[in-house]
Amino acid sequence: MSWDWEKLKQQQKRGDIPPNMDEFIKKINNFKLPGGPLLIVLLLLILLGSTMFYTVKPSEVGVVQRFGRYVRTTQPGLHFKMPVGIESVRKVNVRKVNTEEFSAFNTGGQTRFGGASSTATLMLTGDLNVALVPWIVQYRVKDPYNYLFKVRNPQQLLRDMSEASMRLVIGDRSIDEVISKRDEISVESAELLQKELDGAESGINILTIEMKKTDVPEPVQPSLNEVNQATQEKEQMIYQAREDYNKAVPAARGEAERTIRAAEGYALDRVNRAKGDAVRFEDMYREYAKAEDVTKRRLYLETFRDLLPKLENKYIVDSEQNNLLPLLNLGNQNKSGVTQ
Repeated sequence: MSWDWEKLKQQQKRGDIPPNMDEFIKKINNFKLPGGPLLIVLLLLILLGSTMFYTVKPSEVGVVQRFGRYVRTTQPGLHFKMPVGIESVRKVNVRKVNTEEFSAFNTGGQTRFGGASSTATLMLTGDLNVALVPWIVQYRVKDPYNYLFKVRNPQQLLRDMSEASMRLVIGDRSIDEVISKRDEISVESAELLQKELDGAESGINILTIEMKKTDVPEPVQPSLNEVNQATQEKEQMIYQAREDYNKAVPAARGEAERTIRAAEGYALDRVNRAKGDAVRFEDMYREYAKAEDVTKRRLYLETFRDLLPKLENKYIVDSEQNNLLPLLNLGNQNKSGVTQ
């Protein structure tokens, strides 16, 4: 870069040229604040005083440490503490719902069992099948002291224990149960995870575990589809059999009930008839006992009255008749024979 010497000379003549650096530093060193050390002390006191007050938001709590040691926990609002360097405050949000996701697309971090966290969803079921089991854990901080001081890395602890709990639950179930009973698995795994976190004094409260769509790895997908198809056919046959059962059994029960009622009606009719005949016979016997001759004659006549219309050929023979043979051929005579 070329210098315009003529312009610099004109500025020097007008007194516009900047002072030398040495002169500028000398002026700074000779500068003195009005009031001297008293003003410096006052400024330090104001600075320290500004660090003695802090505000906690409604969704947070403040954890106060004195020389690094836990002292107290403060609730939302304006609070007082000792100056910086003596006491410090760490604010923890206890109302925020935090989320940890375990899926095949989440590749952040390492698990306790080695490998990327994306392999956390690849699990072995109780019937020795492999399944991809993605899930989401939602939690809150319920104990700020344990959350900050009892566990070195609460988030990593949550991930490791969540994976261990889910593997334990999945390992006790078949592949069909893992696919179809996700609600039961989420409840059971949440209870188990909460128990483990409480034992570790993590200060974490599990809200829910949401199971996503469970699937199998691509190499075994065709086989699983065949199994599912066979299962559907099996269920269809079971439903058809139940439908036929529900049709046949009520019909058979109705027929049996009808037969029973008919038999009961027949039995009642026979009993009533027998009772009626017995009563009629007893009445007849009482009348017979009153007048035996009249009753005998009446019975004789009534019997013949009922019997004679049923007879085709009737022969009336005198009681003094001795030869009955000619009378036996009366029905075999020719057309010009004697009229019966």
